[in-house]
Amino acid sequence: MALMIYVLYYVVAITALFFHFTGHLERWGMEWVILVLAVSVFPVVLYL
Repeated sequence: MALMIYVLYYVVAITALFFHFTGHLERWGMEWVILVLAVSVFPVVLYL
C-alpha cells in the first residue's frame, strides 16, 4: 500500500513538473501546485 502511494505521489509530481516547464500551469493559474509538492516532499521522504 505504501509503495502504491509513493509511486502515485511521484507520478503526480512528474506530471506537475511537465506542465510547469511547458507553461500550462501558469496559464491555468495553478503554479501553487509546484509549491505544495515542494513543501510536501520532505515528509514523504521521511515517512518512507
